[in-house]
Amino acid sequence: MKQKRFDMMEQAVEIQSSAGILTGTLALPKNAASKLGLVLFIHGDGAINATHDDGYKPLWERLASLGYASLSLNKRGIGGSEGSWLEQSMDDRVDEAREAIAWAKKHPLIDANRIGVWGASQAGWVIPKLAEKETLAFSLLVSPAINWLRQGAYHTRLQLIKDGYSEAEIQAKEMYDNRVRQLLAKQANYDEYLTMAHEYNMMSKDRWTFVGKNFLSDSTDDLRHFRSPVLLLLGEEDIHVDWKETEREYRNNVKPELLTVAVFPDTEHSMLSKKTADSDFRALVISLFAPRQITVPGYMDQIEKFLKKLD
Repeated sequence: MKQKRFDMMEQAVEIQSSAGILTGTLALPKNAASKLGLVLFIHGDGAINATHDDGYKPLWERLASLGYASLSLNKRGIGGSEGSWLEQSMDDRVDEAREAIAWAKKHPLIDANRIGVWGASQAGWVIPKLAEKETLAFSLLVSPAINWLRQGAYHTRLQLIKDGYSEAEIQAKEMYDNRVRQLLAKQANYDEYLTMAHEYNMMSKDRWTFVGKNFLSDSTDDLRHFRSPVLLLLGEEDIHVDWKETEREYRNNVKPELLTVAVFPDTEHSMLSKKTADSDFRALVISLFAPRQITVPGYMDQIEKFLKKLD
């Protein structure tokens, strides 16, 4: 099981923030002799802990080998972080990231001028807003979404096709989703939603609140806020985010001299091969016995190449 021993140090951290304590992990190169760059990790959707159930660790190790620390926090309500992530807007998440950056700038091992971000999926609505308010050294974005509603419709259709539903069944689901969006648009309360919700596809009250705060999210205009290099990483087999739309909007709105795009064939939303993403058993075996091989070949290499050009 040597694969599970990563060549880095991990420190538990606690950040006092305006909305309550945030807990997490700071991963550092062993025996760091000089100031380090830092990558702040900004999660996608869901109840994600600081290590993403150890899924971040292979990348943290690679970053440590390049002289970078990695800072990742438990989402609110997870692992000792106070509050609830389901009560957060994207602007709340921006504020949280800014407080993490302020904390990092005071850390004796961190070079305040070399702090950048990594973010996946839903972080695509956080990082461009953050780039307006903070001087980021760089941004690494994995499968970021552009528009909440279009992304949801895209995912629903492709997931139902994958699951074998007929076109009539897909259109019925789309009509139902449109009714839900109409309720969200008029700020209907949860009880009103329950009167029409399907039992087999029902949001919790907390999830309804979260979606109500965020369903109008759209990063298009915010992409113009990037003032430092951006690496956009996309998979051609992504059924969660329309990667072609994402690539088009980034190319249209981010200055070309700042943008690097890498598109991986046979790759799903989380930079896993389609074969791995479609098999929980395969993913588990790889994560247990060869975690450095869980993502597609070239993913971490692209990040390394990008960061080396900055140094």
